[in-house]
Amino acid sequence: MGRLQNKVCLITGTGGSMGRAAALSFAREGARIVGCDVNVERAEQTREAVRAAGGEIVSLHPCDLTDVANCEALVDLAVRTFGGIDVLFNNAAMAYFGPVPDLPLDDWHRTINEEVHLVYYLVRAAWAELVRSSGVIVNTASISAHQAYRPLPAVSHMAAKGAILAMTRQLAMEGAPHGIRANTISPGLVATHQTVDVLGDADLSRQMTEQIMLGRAGRPEEIAAAALFLASDESSFVTGADLRVDGGTTAW
Repeated sequence: MGRLQNKVCLITGTGGSMGRAAALSFAREGARIVGCDVNVERAEQTREAVRAAGGEIVSLHPCDLTDVANCEALVDLAVRTFGGIDVLFNNAAMAYFGPVPDLPLDDWHRTINEEVHLVYYLVRAAWAELVRSSGVIVNTASISAHQAYRPLPAVSHMAAKGAILAMTRQLAMEGAPHGIRANTISPGLVATHQTVDVLGDADLSRQMTEQIMLGRAGRPEEIAAAALFLASDESSFVTGADLRVDGGTTAW
C-alpha cells in the first residue's frame, strides 16, 4: 500500500514545476490525481507523464482559479470522476514584483488575487467534500512570509504569503471538529519555471543563494516530498503548522 493509496488528491498548478513534481510523487504513492493549470500545454504534459508512469489523473485546463466558477467546476470534476476529495494541495500562484513606490497598483491587486483569493475560493468550493472525507489541506506559503530577500522587491508577494499563513491557521481551527487538518509549506528559493529569470541573472542569483545555508536553490521534488508528508497519515498529529523547506534560509 502506498502512502496515499486510493486518496483523491486535488493539486493546483500541475503544469508548473512543483505541481508536476507533486502530481508524479503523489501518484507513485497510490493517489488519484485531479490537476489543473492555466497553461494548457504544460498541464497536458503532466497528465501524460503521470499516466505514462502508471498513475491515475484527470485535469482541467485551462483553468483560472481566480474565477469562482472554475473552482466549482474543478471540485465537480473530482467528485464526478473519483467520488470526492481527500487532499487539497493549493500549489498554484503567481506573484508580481516591484519596489513600493513603483509597483503598479494593478500588480498589487493581481498578486493578491492570484496568491490569496484563488486559495480561499477553492477551499470554499471543496469544503463540503473535505468535511465528508475528514480531509487534508496543504497550502503553499513562502519564506517570504517570514523574512525579506534584500535584492527582491516583493512587497505584494510577502503580503499575500503572510495572508496564506494566517488563513491556514484559521482553516485548521475551523476544520478540526470535522477531522480536517490544514498546514502550509514555506519553500525558499526553488528552481522552477517562475524563477528562471532570477537564477539566470548571475548577480541576483548569487545574492539570493548567499542567504541559503545549503548554498543552492531547492528542487521541485524536495517541495513535493514535504507536501506528500503533510498530505499523508504520517502527519496525522500536525495541523496549523508551517513547514519551512528553505535550505536553512530562515535559520541564520
